[in-house]
Amino acid sequence: MPDYVETNFDERSGFVPCETEWGRWWQTVAEVHVDVKVPEGTRSKVIQVEVRPSHIKVEVAGKMVFEGTLFGVVRGDETVWTLEDRKLVRIVMTKADTNTKENVWEGLLKERFLADPFVLHEMRKKLDLERFQMENPGFDFSGANLKKSYDKVPNSILQQWEEKKKKQQQEETGAAKSEGS
Repeated sequence: MPDYVETNFDERSGFVPCETEWGRWWQTVAEVHVDVKVPEGTRSKVIQVEVRPSHIKVEVAGKMVFEGTLFGVVRGDETVWTLEDRKLVRIVMTKADTNTKENVWEGLLKERFLADPFVLHEMRKKLDLERFQMENPGFDFSGANLKKSYDKVPNSILQQWEEKKKKQQQEETGAAKSEGS
């Protein structure tokens, strides 16, 4: 039996995606989902997805899509990926920390593909509603609206996000300059 109750909450209430240049990612209490757009007609034999507890690597036709340290820990051996319609790779990773109250990932990777403060805010609300659903299986919270302290994104979170984005842009600019030399 899993350490969490499967509710299919995201199927009923939708999900909050974080858009990226290669696709999008989103999360539930128990899982992290990643959709990677690939060229139409891509065959599964040219796709390489490696997931370890703290690391992910996605490569398509010898070209690196992304690689890095995951924001949280996953159960690497429980990861499943599929190729849909030969144009979309779907990756589902099981979070290792599903029993902790605060297991919201702020980004897919530690330093990259971070959710902006508003998306993160909505993710937190969605995960709290999913937890309520798990704790109260006889009720349907999929359309509920929480009046917790969600009305405003705290300035500290906005400031942290702006600093991370500025640092990321500087690193990308520095890498582009060094490649051009």
